[in-house]
Amino acid sequence: MSKRDLSFPEIRGPLTGWMVFAMTLAAFGVVFAVNGLMAYYAVSTFTGLADPSPYEHGLAYEKDILAAKAQDALGWDVSAHLTRDASGKEAIEARFKDRGGAPVPGLAVSAGFDSPADIKLDADLTLKEIEPGVYLGLVAARPGQWDLLIDARRDGERVFKSNNRVEIR
Repeated sequence: MSKRDLSFPEIRGPLTGWMVFAMTLAAFGVVFAVNGLMAYYAVSTFTGLADPSPYEHGLAYEKDILAAKAQDALGWDVSAHLTRDASGKEAIEARFKDRGGAPVPGLAVSAGFDSPADIKLDADLTLKEIEPGVYLGLVAARPGQWDLLIDARRDGERVFKSNNRVEIR
């Protein structure tokens, strides 16, 4: 190879201030366009809200503390089990036992599968009592991290609430 093959092409004419200005504007234009696109996708894909009414929830915080103390006073043993059924859905089985180990029948139990990353993936369901103290429901959920929310009510009043992080494989 000769030296001529390795040389850079020559610039035709002098490098002027306007050329430098145009190159600087082009470079910053690309940066601003990419930043704008990234900001748009960040805002449009996730709102950042974990609670639809955080102000009202904060005002009711004292009620939440009293409800938690009442729940602890019941002394219930509640367990939840997740299994995948033949259709590919997650089966949620919740077992409620009182302080003495007897089943707790007659509750209105609901569950929620909340995605920590995308509120659009959240799913709510009602668990049916299949035998005394045993409640079952099915939900379609992708593999990953989820918050399993269980809410039990008797005569319209909440008697049990739990929130646990689970992983579906």
